[in-house]
Amino acid sequence: MKVILLENVKRIGAIGDIIDVKRGYARNFLIANKKALYASKENVKEVDKIKSDLSKKDNEKKKEASSILEKISGKEYGVKKLSTENNELYGSVKPTEISKLIKEVDNIDIKPSMIQPETEIKSLGKFKVKISLHSEVDAEIVIVVQSADTIQ
Repeated sequence: MKVILLENVKRIGAIGDIIDVKRGYARNFLIANKKALYASKENVKEVDKIKSDLSKKDNEKKKEASSILEKISGKEYGVKKLSTENNELYGSVKPTEISKLIKEVDNIDIKPSMIQPETEIKSLGKFKVKISLHSEVDAEIVIVVQSADTIQ
């Protein structure tokens, strides 16, 4: 299915590109999240007209992402979780929990879908977590998992 991108999408394309993607991806993600339009003749003409506006909006989003990057890049966030004597956690630290932690500490809204831990956080220690703020801006933070209590 051919669609026209309304914003830069990582690994897919840039604003105004006409790309061919699978029907489900187009309908359920790109079009549903207003990241693309069906590639009809009318839509192609419309996107050509508003391309500069879309570029300006994308640059504003990129500046906003860069300012968030400066605030959180390289920071360490501590989490206390219940653990066994083998330093393994009961459960794991999920992106939603990391998102809430960043909101509490720095008062910055980051969607859990933007957060990508390098490995699953299932034990005590330090873990690098990548945060995709924009298609061209990625931040990296460190999550320090400490034991709240040891259950025996």
